[in-house]
Amino acid sequence: MTTAPRSTRLLLLCTLVLAAAGVTLLFLPVSRPSPPSPAPTGPAPPTTVPPTTGTTPSVPAASSAGAGLESAMPPHGDGPTGDHSIQQGLEHAWPADLSPRDQQELLRAGRSVLRADATGIGRNQWPTVFPDVGEDQAVAPAFAAARFRIQAAVARREGSSPDRAVVHLVWAGADRGGTYTDVRITDLYFTRTTRKGITAWDPQPPP
Repeated sequence: MTTAPRSTRLLLLCTLVLAAAGVTLLFLPVSRPSPPSPAPTGPAPPTTVPPTTGTTPSVPAASSAGAGLESAMPPHGDGPTGDHSIQQGLEHAWPADLSPRDQQELLRAGRSVLRADATGIGRNQWPTVFPDVGEDQAVAPAFAAARFRIQAAVARREGSSPDRAVVHLVWAGADRGGTYTDVRITDLYFTRTTRKGITAWDPQPPP
């Protein structure tokens, strides 16, 4: 009986071990890396925001007084029937902040100054506003007195000073060419003065 050399047996043993290891590797699960996601080619989709509870006001919290007045104005040409709604619009746009006595005095003076400016009637009562009264270069009135009408008016404080006020007036009139226009808006400014113990509201000349 012939015995195989030791080197031959060692080589055969290594071959068997390698073969067994190869068979084992064939049955093991292979983890493959996931392919990379393609880069987005379009704009990112908008982020969805969950709805919040409660109600959202449809009107901005802060609005200018002029915007509130314009929204309350009746259509042009509505005539005297629309004057009441204009007055309500003025009072809503500018809440009262003066005493009733000051308001009455300012409204009386404001109406008089506006009428004098538009029609020329009573300008001599306000020399600080109309210094050219009685002179040859006096400006002719731009509106006819017959169709002049003050539609609404309110007197309010101007800024934080208690001695300054403004009269907001809405009026209508026909110019010298005969064109009649209503819902004209004019602001007249006044300053409270005291002379010889008597307090009065004096109109300020236009700038």
